Amino acid sequence: MGAVSISINSGVSVRDLRIAFGDVVVVDSVSFEIAAGECLAIVGESGSGKTLTANSLLGLSPDGATVSASELSIDGVDTRSFGEEQWRRIRGSRVGLVSQDALVALDPLRRIGAEVVEAIEIRERLSRALRQSRAVSLLSRVAVPEPELRARQYPHELSGGLRQRALIASAIAAEPSLLVADEPTTALDATVQTRILAQLAELKASGLALLLVSHDLSVVARIADRIAVMQNGVIVETADAATLLSAPVHPYTRALLAAVPGERVPVEAGSEVVLEARGVSKSYRGPARTTRRAVDDVSVSLRAGTTLGIVGESGSGKSTLARLLMALEAPDAGDVVVDAAAWSALPERVRRTRRSRIQLIEQDPLSSFDPRLSVARILDEAVARTETPQGSRRARAIELLEQVGLAEVHLLRRPHQLSGGQRQRVAIARALALRPEILVCDEPVSALDVQVQAQVLALLDRLQRETGLSLVVISHDLAVIRSMSDEIVVMRDGRVVEAGPASAVLTTPQHPFTRELLATLV
Repeated sequence: MGAVSISINSGVSVRDLRIAFGDVVVVDSVSFEIAAGECLAIVGESGSGKTLTANSLLGLSPDGATVSASELSIDGVDTRSFGEEQWRRIRGSRVGLVSQDALVALDPLRRIGAEVVEAIEIRERLSRALRQSRAVSLLSRVAVPEPELRARQYPHELSGGLRQRALIASAIAAEPSLLVADEPTTALDATVQTRILAQLAELKASGLALLLVSHDLSVVARIADRIAVMQNGVIVETADAATLLSAPVHPYTRALLAAVPGERVPVEAGSEVVLEARGVSKSYRGPARTTRRAVDDVSVSLRAGTTLGIVGESGSGKSTLARLLMALEAPDAGDVVVDAAAWSALPERVRRTRRSRIQLIEQDPLSSFDPRLSVARILDEAVARTETPQGSRRARAIELLEQVGLAEVHLLRRPHQLSGGQRQRVAIARALALRPEILVCDEPVSALDVQVQAQVLALLDRLQRETGLSLVVISHDLAVIRSMSDEIVVMRDGRVVEAGPASAVLTTPQHPFTRELLATLV
């Protein structure tokens, strides 16, 4: 094959894009253009075809998919007849990708710095020292704290937000002319999200063509020049951002804009503490024999029938605290108790008999599933612990799917055949299968579009009010925390910097960092 000739910054043109699996059409008659220095945002619910459309610009359509278009050009080059070798030549160098599953996208056996260095080498050959220096600089550019240290760490040693930022650094390392950003700020806290969006805006201003896929309309509002709204594989409305956000025409667009988390209606609850962390700390060994304290002398308590919201920037220790509360990891100091009885100090064989009482919804649903199992098998394994007859187990599985906005047809699918939002909903359904009394939710709606997010939050709220379910909700999204929480804990650098009733924290914040978080609310 000859070299691919590409003219810099000539943009993207797509006409009549169609993607089908056999006779099932999942993207139909999609057309759009992106000029150099412009951002087109595609919004819509999970499963609407946003990611399939975006991936078609990199030749990354799934096995079994048939892709056709009357025009599909990047930088003036017709890509419709590209083979895999030709696609490899422009991926990274001309078209960068930031996908929504950072843990899956990063090589678990390679250090973060090496991941970024590989992308740098697509563009130019540099000395080892200069490559390492450039990688550290890129990590710093996308708001990774302690970039020299993080460059020596592996993906599993970073929080979800830090992994996402590392992925963005890798995507822009070769200075592509087109960046496809599929939920690029999904796992990021509000303050870092603001910085990442500013960085993307700066890249756009320098001539980068940006395709942004997002379910978060607040993200779209801050950076998009134009917005295309997708529903069931079809673009139902396209307009400049200001017009679409202020005067939407299509009913579906209006529904998206209406699905914004509202204010919390307080619950009637007792004062009994059902889950408590008492001065817990947890440290991890880092590269070069360094030690990082992820959680530092943290105390929190959850009252029966209420919601405790935990908010903070990525890497603040929120997810580590969740694992300590679940006794999935043992604290180095302090302890966790359930109903004033030992929990973290118990042997696992004793704890196992009580685990159905307290369940976890993790922030990386794909990594929590066995990829070989169908949704039916995933839910059946959980339902079987409370429902014995096979017939009632299937009925219960269907009921759970419907509660989280999915249907019986999804029982036949495997995790990789679901969108990110659909996988998150299955994770929530699995957690609810055991009818827990305490639910620890680590970024439970981070991968969901606004409509399904509202549905899931309403579901959790309804279950709490009907059954007395006690919730710990951990999120980087302060709007979610505001809409769900009776008590709020603000974390930074592994410590609690502010805690109290939600009304007090939200209206009269005492700590500068809390005030900074509140300033990001739009």
